[in-house]
Amino acid sequence: MNERSVIVPAVAPSSLACIRSLSSRGVRTIAVSENETAPEFYSRYCDENYVVPDPAEDFLGYANALLELAKRNDVRAITPIREEDVWALSKYRSEFARAVTPLWPTVETLRRVYDRVELMEIAAAAGVGVPETQPFDEVDDWSRKQIVKPRYAILTADYVSALSPGEVVHPGSVRYLQPGSKPDRRSVFEEMGHEPIVQEYVPGPEYALWALYDDGDVVATCHKHQLRGYSYAGNTSVARQTAVVPELEEVGRTLLDALDWHGPVSVQFKRDAGTDEFVLLEINPRFWVSLACAHQAGIDFAYYYWRLARGESVRPRSDYEAGITTHLLRGELLYLLSILRENNPLVEPPPLPAAVWEVASSIYRQPHFDYFSVTDPGPFVRDVLNVANEVWSVTPDVTSGPRRKVSKTISR
Repeated sequence: MNERSVIVPAVAPSSLACIRSLSSRGVRTIAVSENETAPEFYSRYCDENYVVPDPAEDFLGYANALLELAKRNDVRAITPIREEDVWALSKYRSEFARAVTPLWPTVETLRRVYDRVELMEIAAAAGVGVPETQPFDEVDDWSRKQIVKPRYAILTADYVSALSPGEVVHPGSVRYLQPGSKPDRRSVFEEMGHEPIVQEYVPGPEYALWALYDDGDVVATCHKHQLRGYSYAGNTSVARQTAVVPELEEVGRTLLDALDWHGPVSVQFKRDAGTDEFVLLEINPRFWVSLACAHQAGIDFAYYYWRLARGESVRPRSDYEAGITTHLLRGELLYLLSILRENNPLVEPPPLPAAVWEVASSIYRQPHFDYFSVTDPGPFVRDVLNVANEVWSVTPDVTSGPRRKVSKTISR
């Protein structure tokens, strides 16, 4: 085998963006997932696929499966797509580094990033705007506009002593608080799995600096303006647009330079509606969900990552096209449903007719999608069937349809 294979966890739209990009450049793609109906398995650009242990149930088994594949002579890179991926690669860095080039942060850096109290302290020291942040039990004023969110992006034995060394748990999600009403401490702690933090609510649009770094040196960047999330109050983006915002570049790189960053990263900000300042939300130390948006605009982060993994020089474009919009279609539907179903105490929903028009006209003007592709329809079809299975409990037929490969289970 020639050394032209990459391992891609098949768990998010960014997985498919990596697979399509790299396969089109002659790289052999190996998709891995705990779900045998992962949409990426059905892509014409997926050369091999494997069913591996679910990291939520057997994290060590999942890390071992990645490592066993990484040891193949043809494999040169693993793309970190979700928290479990980058945690496994960083936690067991020495083992993985013997097989592939380590293009991800050290576990020490990752611990600092995943601890949102420490991250805010690092950002403030670097001169980056941050929201007022306090541990839950230290809050004495519940009259202001505030949110409760997990202190740690993931829960491991490094943060929570009750967990075993092989456990990785996702804590609860953000809670928007009714001003003047203190949330029930017990229910919040049980939902989050630890003492969460309370942050001031920052109104304004959300932006991100997407970047790839190599040992503290920037390789490429791109700017995102979030148009819509899963909820009208925000959340993961389902419609996003490339932008060129010099202030965003400056503040994002200031923070990444302070962290001596290495690997792919998305730095999330709110642009304060009152002050116009970029205020830090969090750092995603991996490839981001909307990776295809940057690719569509002319910045192919997956390919740059691949070249770095092979020790080759990277010459990214000096510019990219601003105003490119991409969509996650099922996410757009959930955005509209959130207007009907949710009642957020801090964020007013838009009028439904206006929101429907906004979504429809945006899709009409810029028909660029995370999954849907005329030339590669399999992932979109499989994704629709998976959603139907979740909603109506339909038993999927995993032996027919656009699937081209037989999944294999890796044993320890």
